[in-house]
Amino acid sequence: MAYVIGEDCIACGSCADQCPVEAISEGSIYVIDEDLCTDCGSCADQCPVGAISED
Repeated sequence: MAYVIGEDCIACGSCADQCPVEAISEGSIYVIDEDLCTDCGSCADQCPVGAISED
């Protein structure tokens, strides 16, 4: 089960910096590639607004 980034994302980039497999791409809100995500949770732990959760 991959993590997903919700609409509360403020596009700060802190999650992408934490991802060990570079599964997060930037945009108006960031997006996690579910095929690359290893479900480690590093991104969710780093998100300052709690916009990342398990799908």
